[in-house]
Amino acid sequence: MPYEWTPAPPHDDPDWRLSLWPYRSLLRKDFVLFIGATALIVTLPLITVLGTAILWGLLPFFLLMLWGLWTALNVSYKRGEVLEELSVDDATAHLTRHNPKGDVQEWEANRYWVTVHLHPQGGPVENYLTLRGGDREVEIGAFLDASERLALYDDLKRALRG
Repeated sequence: MPYEWTPAPPHDDPDWRLSLWPYRSLLRKDFVLFIGATALIVTLPLITVLGTAILWGLLPFFLLMLWGLWTALNVSYKRGEVLEELSVDDATAHLTRHNPKGDVQEWEANRYWVTVHLHPQGGPVENYLTLRGGDREVEIGAFLDASERLALYDDLKRALRG
């Protein structure tokens, strides 16, 4: 799961922290290997036209494809640089969201009044997960898939109950 509890559950401590981040199927270290393997596979057919004028006609398209792939993956990584941290102590619950562009969104409520809500239908996504406390309701785990939000809902219900 792309989230981590500190301290790890089950815990009796009223102070805890939950950190959430988007799942990464392609790690940064594998990024270079992927680009290199793609370049190698696409270059193999170019061997047949080595030493001809056709190579120079195909080469710009090959380089444009590699540049496009590199750029698309970098944009995907930038958009995925999201971190949500829910800190709970004996008095307050504090949610901080660090967005990809560097801006930070914060929400705070009295721990006693914080409730977790799951909206299986009707939300922007399936199993839409929100925290309600004070006068606001905020989304948590927007980048998680439906099954991960469902598991997080159960975990948060247990953690906020204690």
